[in-house]
Amino acid sequence: MPTYDLKNTETGETKEFIVSISKKEEMVASGKWQQVHLSPPRDVTHVGSMISKTGSDWSDHLKNIKKSTGKRVKNTINV
Repeated sequence: MPTYDLKNTETGETKEFIVSISKKEEMVASGKWQQVHLSPPRDVTHVGSMISKTGSDWSDHLKNIKKSTGKRVKNTINV
C-alpha cells in the first residue's frame, strides 16, 4: 500500500499513513485531514545479491549439490 503524508486540519500535526487510496480519499473528504504531498510507495525488498547475504552453510550446500549432481545425472548439453 502507498504511504501518504496527511496534515490534521485541526491541530496542524502531520502524520504518515500507510493506507489504501480509497481510505486516504475518505480521510481527506471528511475534512479532518489534508494531503501534504504525494509520495510513492517506500517498499524496498532488498538491495544487492541474495546469495551474498546468505551464510557459508548455504554456499557449502550449493557446492555439494553441484558436485554430486554430475555423478547421477547424465549431461545432455551439447556445446
